[in-house]
Amino acid sequence: MTAESLTVGGTVRKRRGVREVRKAVEGGIQVVFLLCGTLAVGFVLLISIYLILSGLPAIRQIGLTDFLFGRVWDPTNATTGAKFGILPFILTSIYGTAGAVVLGVPVGILTAVYLAKIASPKVAVAIRTAVQLLAGIPSVVYGLVGMIVLVPAIQRTFSLSSGACLLAAMIVLAIMILPSIINVAENALRAVPKEYEEASLALGATKLETYFKVTLPAAGSGVAAAIVLGVGRAIGEAMAIIMVSGNVSNMPSIFAPVRFLTTGIVSGMGYAQVGSLYHQALFSIGLVLFLFIMLINVLLNVLIKKKGDA
Repeated sequence: MTAESLTVGGTVRKRRGVREVRKAVEGGIQVVFLLCGTLAVGFVLLISIYLILSGLPAIRQIGLTDFLFGRVWDPTNATTGAKFGILPFILTSIYGTAGAVVLGVPVGILTAVYLAKIASPKVAVAIRTAVQLLAGIPSVVYGLVGMIVLVPAIQRTFSLSSGACLLAAMIVLAIMILPSIINVAENALRAVPKEYEEASLALGATKLETYFKVTLPAAGSGVAAAIVLGVGRAIGEAMAIIMVSGNVSNMPSIFAPVRFLTTGIVSGMGYAQVGSLYHQALFSIGLVLFLFIMLINVLLNVLIKKKGDA
């Protein structure tokens, strides 16, 4: 056996060894990824199971109909009996989220179109930086500014006894969901192939017509995902809302103080005795909120998928 053949054989063995090491490393990385994914799913399952186990006892004791469709929430009334109706909370959460979406989504999408297609690089950088800073502001700061600036302004403008109302909550939520909508929608618009716009311009369309009739529909799935994120942020917000909504269990009205599902939980946790029906009912509200968010996400994702298939 010559020295050349020994060298070739050693090189082949080294390459095989390197390939085996790479396969082992890749296999280990895949296992890590699988564990991370399993961990995320496990957290969701644990939260779901805990909410179900903690929320069902109160619902069984109160009654599903009385709990979901009752109009009075008075858990500490010892004279006429405690009432645990959360219909005002449910309707307020629906109206407040819908109002925030109506106010925030057009502004967010138009801002995303401007940043992605119209603004000069310097202006785009300045606005994008401001949007990123807006996303980093804590919820309590939004609530504090809303309580000091927005609530008195609404009170003076509409001659109300108090400006803490559903309208104030809608405006604060609309501002809070803007960063999510703008960032995701802008990335979706930038991902649209340039050929689409070039073809539209070649056919005689103006730039604005191209942006709104070609680019925006082509980025529809990404824009819809941005709206889903905004809706999730609006539904789950508590701290800022409790500071501007009035936190009173009323049926929703645009100028009336109201209480959301989230603020109902926050405002009651400090007063409910552990193990009491009041305490269990707060977990039941959490279960309703959890199912409510899941239902909205599923419906929106189904609509996005149908639109994509069409």
